[in-house]
Amino acid sequence: MSKKKITIVSATRAEYGILKPLIIKLKNIVNWETQLILTGSHLVPELGSTYLEAEEDEIGIDRKIPINTKGNTDYDASLIMANALIEFGRYFQEEKPDFLFVLGDRTEILAICAAAANAHIPIAHIHGGELTQGAIDDSIRHAVTKMSYLHFASTEEYRRRIIQMGEEPERVFNVGALGVENILKERLLSREELGKSIGFPTEKDYVIVTFHPVTMEPGTAEKQIQEVFLAMRERKDLFYLITKANADAGGQVINNFMEWETAKYPNMKLISSLGMKRYLSGVKYARFVMGNSSSGIIEAPSLGIPTVNIGDRQKGRIMADSIIPCEPEHQSILNAMEQAMHMEPGEYHSPYGNGNTSEQIVKILKKFLKKRKIDLKKQFYDISYKAE
Repeated sequence: MSKKKITIVSATRAEYGILKPLIIKLKNIVNWETQLILTGSHLVPELGSTYLEAEEDEIGIDRKIPINTKGNTDYDASLIMANALIEFGRYFQEEKPDFLFVLGDRTEILAICAAAANAHIPIAHIHGGELTQGAIDDSIRHAVTKMSYLHFASTEEYRRRIIQMGEEPERVFNVGALGVENILKERLLSREELGKSIGFPTEKDYVIVTFHPVTMEPGTAEKQIQEVFLAMRERKDLFYLITKANADAGGQVINNFMEWETAKYPNMKLISSLGMKRYLSGVKYARFVMGNSSSGIIEAPSLGIPTVNIGDRQKGRIMADSIIPCEPEHQSILNAMEQAMHMEPGEYHSPYGNGNTSEQIVKILKKFLKKRKIDLKKQFYDISYKAE
């Protein structure tokens, strides 16, 4: 019996950190050949060359496939998709994996999945069925769902939504979130180790800030990040550990503004990428996290830390009681920050599973590869409804 070949793709720093426990489990299966492909912003020096994190982990990068352009306008996003379609079309022609694993909702992932679909390669999709109404990721995520064969949702509500989109229930599974597994099973740094690693005063009250452009609100990135910093400047009692925005359209505007502002204030430190372990360690000891990253919705509650969730980028996600929504306006942000300061770190119920996600995914994949014939001629699963 020939070895099963699995390809797992990561295009961003966040994806790699989330996928890490699954990558390790897949690579440890002796009768499978698992290839890790890094692409997208991992290979961009201005965004931290985050492929270095995987190299430090000695996890085994099988190929690096450059697709990014020098800009991050809407047009550049289309160029990146075109590059991904060409380069991954070539890769799939050469390698013909038995399954492609992808996570989430980015434009690169959509193009990579299109190339896989053209090559008749089954796709396993993680984090489908979710809503982020402020980001173009929302429609991309649903498009990837329809191209995918296996679905690994992070909550039961998301699983039902994937079925509502016509995917057969026997191919859709609620396995929780890999990010929660990282929190529960990764050895995090001590507060002192964290301070030495990054170079900031962990003995002070600090906040982790991550703010990305709201891609369904084009032209608002600069105004919104200005409002965030207006609020931060009024709370001089806090130290701010800030990570750069991702490669979405508008991200460079945010990063340029943050570089200019953080150079002026001693209670602010900007870093391109913390990496998964340092980021989760930082969240663990923070007073709260702030911004509009999915990590504030999924990971922070499992660490018992409040989240100030700014604007509509994450609108539609299931949220724990520890998440404080506010408008992208400095007074609204200040009010939410004050509320977060009065919330004690504690146990907040997370709807995103109990930390055994990668084990469940591997078990399900083994069953499909061993006992089932993969038939890409999918049936559309109709849900009965009553006409009004």
